[in-house]
Amino acid sequence: MSSKAKRVLLTRPEPPSVEQILADVQGTHPSDPVFVLPAEPPQDPGPAPGCPEPAAEERERLYRQIRSYVGMNQRLQRSREQLRERRRELQRVGEALDRGIAEMRQKAF
Repeated sequence: MSSKAKRVLLTRPEPPSVEQILADVQGTHPSDPVFVLPAEPPQDPGPAPGCPEPAAEERERLYRQIRSYVGMNQRLQRSREQLRERRRELQRVGEALDRGIAEMRQKAF
């Protein structure tokens, strides 16, 4: 039988601190590709002369698609607010739990 050697995974490095990020950003050259804005995409001028306008059913399909997108976006925003409130509540409960544990430890010792 063969035994598999255990792989030792390297630990992840700590993320940079805010100060390190700011120092890195301040030390970059203004022509750094990160800071160069891409060229504006060409604007859609609409249908070319002589080409027909989109059909009514195509406009209706696009309208329904946009309404669906707007509705989904609104639901996502509401969900985000609900998640924020739940997170705040969990933080409050966690802090209360920490205080309770600290009180129990004081009474035990």
